[in-house]
Amino acid sequence: MSNGHESVHEISIERLKHWLIEHNEQVSREYSSPDAAFLRRQYRANHKTEIVAFECMDGRLNLALMSETPLGIVQSVRNLGGIFDLGWFYLNEMFDDLVGYAVKHGRDCLAFVTYHWSRGELHRGCRGHNYNVDVARTDMMHMTHQIEEIFGVKHSVVYPICLGIETDEDAFLFHGSEGRTLDVSTLRDPSSDELRIRLMELYPDMKKQMLNDLLPIVEGNVRHVAAVRASNRQILDAEHRERILGVGRGFDWLHVNNLALIVGPFDPNLDGAIEVATKLLLGNIDAKRIPQDGIILLASETYRDPAGSDKPGAMVKSRFARDFALKTIGKDVPSLRKLLIPMACVVDVNTRKLHLI
Repeated sequence: MSNGHESVHEISIERLKHWLIEHNEQVSREYSSPDAAFLRRQYRANHKTEIVAFECMDGRLNLALMSETPLGIVQSVRNLGGIFDLGWFYLNEMFDDLVGYAVKHGRDCLAFVTYHWSRGELHRGCRGHNYNVDVARTDMMHMTHQIEEIFGVKHSVVYPICLGIETDEDAFLFHGSEGRTLDVSTLRDPSSDELRIRLMELYPDMKKQMLNDLLPIVEGNVRHVAAVRASNRQILDAEHRERILGVGRGFDWLHVNNLALIVGPFDPNLDGAIEVATKLLLGNIDAKRIPQDGIILLASETYRDPAGSDKPGAMVKSRFARDFALKTIGKDVPSLRKLLIPMACVVDVNTRKLHLI
């Protein structure tokens, strides 16, 4: 079966189920290969900063892909509209564990707090914020202030960056101090020295090592935007075409543009996020942007240690996420319930291998 970008959005739902398994196997093989493992080790040795991206559930967003960063470097955290609050118990605990890991290994942490919009069409923007970019930026600033409140501002182990993503061209918009910004879409083949100077102006209190580790992310996005422009990507690719609702964690292997809406398990109002995602999927069907034969509900949870209680615990969480989503959709969007094909899985974070339950 072809793994082409277009075919994935047009094949039957039964073929899509098989494609998911095949695609995961391919990604897992590549991720586990000696060359990929060496590349990650080399990257982490050269760039001693942990990277986490707080992103919307929108299937067009993938910071690792848009920055040409190797799989496994950027840790993605997803929720409706990219709306997060560190008062949420589970999110606070997860982020604290991530920062604790960084500190234990003598590393700092860059936290990208993102929002997104479309330059070409308002309604290709963020449904979670009702397409209002100003409201989205306000929410992102709230999250960055929470991070600063917890970890401090100057020379902190955690540095939050408010990052806009323009989805027509996948271009980054960096927000810095005193209202300064850096819009990658306006750059034309900048040198590393030019970018370094711009970043120093943007983030004057950032540690030197952090800035060194931010630079390749910006350079990667410059290259990615140039490739998007050169490809003459159809505007249809910048619209919602998702056919999969992912609920839980462990979806970074599914790096195909615009294929899945991913709802993380962090929001206390999880049923609300699932309802919005489901209505977006129903809208894709009604607008005939995707085939009419069904939607895959893929519940997922990660585990690291295959021994002990780690994997069985992940299986319990995954089954709960599947059943919770089915119940929510049956109550709030019953017209889509009969089109759902539920699947539950666990993902080994060491290999990115998916195991169906």
